Amino acid sequence: MKRIFCLILAASSISLVAQTVTVPLPIPPAAAFTPAVPADKVVVSVGDLKITAAQFNDLIEMLPEQSRTAARGAGRRQFADELVRILTLVQEGKRLKLDQNPVYKAQAEFQAENLLAGRTYAEISKVNDADLRKYYEEHKGEFEEVKARHILIRAKGSPMPVEAGKKELSEEEALAKAQELRKKIVGGADFAALADQESDDTGSKGKGGELDFFRRGQMVPPFEEAAFAMKAGDLSEPVKSAFGYHLIKVEARKEPTFDEAKADIQRRLQPQKSKDALEDLVKKAAVVLDPDFFGTATK
Repeated sequence: MKRIFCLILAASSISLVAQTVTVPLPIPPAAAFTPAVPADKVVVSVGDLKITAAQFNDLIEMLPEQSRTAARGAGRRQFADELVRILTLVQEGKRLKLDQNPVYKAQAEFQAENLLAGRTYAEISKVNDADLRKYYEEHKGEFEEVKARHILIRAKGSPMPVEAGKKELSEEEALAKAQELRKKIVGGADFAALADQESDDTGSKGKGGELDFFRRGQMVPPFEEAAFAMKAGDLSEPVKSAFGYHLIKVEARKEPTFDEAKADIQRRLQPQKSKDALEDLVKKAAVVLDPDFFGTATK
């Protein structure tokens, strides 16, 4: 019975459920919607097909992550309604003896093999902790984060539009204004207050120019290069980018721990691990492709 449900999900219902289960945000905690019933209690019946609470929860775990979250919580009933539709079609298909069709049997067998291949691929793609930690130790600098504020003085040619009521500054004028603001800050003016008044970055000016923590690769190169070369408390000279001139004040720096960086490292290493592991298995397998049917391989 469980294998039948796995094949149903693998063949058709996952995409259908993903499209039909919608939950308004915010999503309440799943626990608030998980009733306390015995695992062996039948919670869905469609003719002679029965699904227990345990089987229902197992089916939820097979869904894609975005649908799984909904089905665990407020979308539980919607997922059950979708299962009822699917199982009703299954019963009708059996009544019509569609499951005896040779084409269906071949498709079902292929779906089962495809499901096993997917699980195998996930298993061989796992990166062990030793490799994750080795990568962390060798690339610590890539995970370092900087928290900063900035004031942007827009210069002519910037991709940002000119703020209503403001004059468009030439590069020389923008640089001169940035230098003037820097003198005021060095002289004791409040950086955040000046950012609110003078910055042309509409996304941060209302927050005193605050950008919060960022890693390498998240800012334009000249800005990033300057920020990561500074210590906490430092104020930059005007830094030119395609947007104009920036004054950067670094407020803090931090290096995430291995546990904090682990998920990011996993995402970096897993694609190559998957590719290498699969290619190695294919090389070891006894693979024969008929040249009369497929032609000669090209490199």
